[in-house]
Amino acid sequence: MVNTKSLLQTISEEKSPDDRTPFPGENVLIMWKGEKQDFKDDYLLGHVKAIDLSNNILEGQIPEGISSLVRLKQINLSRNHLSGAIMSKIGQLTSLESLDLSHNHLSGEIPLSLAKISSLDVLDLSYNNLSGRIPYGTQLQGFNTSSYIGNHGLCGAPLPKCDGDEVAIIPQNNVDVMHRKDNFMLGVYISVVLGFIFGFWGVCGSLVVKTSWRHVFFQFYDDIKDKIYVVVIMNFCLFCSSGVADVAFKESPAMIN
Repeated sequence: MVNTKSLLQTISEEKSPDDRTPFPGENVLIMWKGEKQDFKDDYLLGHVKAIDLSNNILEGQIPEGISSLVRLKQINLSRNHLSGAIMSKIGQLTSLESLDLSHNHLSGEIPLSLAKISSLDVLDLSYNNLSGRIPYGTQLQGFNTSSYIGNHGLCGAPLPKCDGDEVAIIPQNNVDVMHRKDNFMLGVYISVVLGFIFGFWGVCGSLVVKTSWRHVFFQFYDDIKDKIYVVVIMNFCLFCSSGVADVAFKESPAMIN
């Protein structure tokens, strides 16, 4: 379990040298990932690297040396009287697929390195005296609450939030904000330029190309100009005439006297 040497060769030597058929009773019934499984194939059996010392009266701490068994796939030390903390180097067990430490007297926090074991499929730390926040990671948050139940000091997803937890606000990076602002302004400039090109030249270009349209446009412009001129002159005349009438009305009583 410490190195990468396969156990397949040892299992193959247990076969008959004559016909290479397995001896009777070679099948092994193993509690694998919480279920009893019958391993009949020597290839599959060769990949079973597990420690199962559950349901005993083991006491003391979990040996640190277990963390050097890098090829270990399953650890089941449940239902004993183990105490102390979970070894901090448990994250070195990169091949670990199943870990069951339930129903013991383990205390302290869950090691941060446990969250780094990406191959972990089964986890049971229930009914211990563990405390603190469950380390954040895809693996540990993906397990059901039953994996942590019975540890009254534990908190954090998937268990209830810890005291003082608030909604995490991820600060925006100033560089990203400026980058998005620059992109927005660039889009505004491009829109203005394209709008001017299509709007201005869409009108002027058509007048240059189509002579009849040009004549109609300038004729319309001249008509508008004439109408505006007439309206201004008439209003001016009305204003002037009303002023003269007021002056004459004021002077008329003096003339009568």
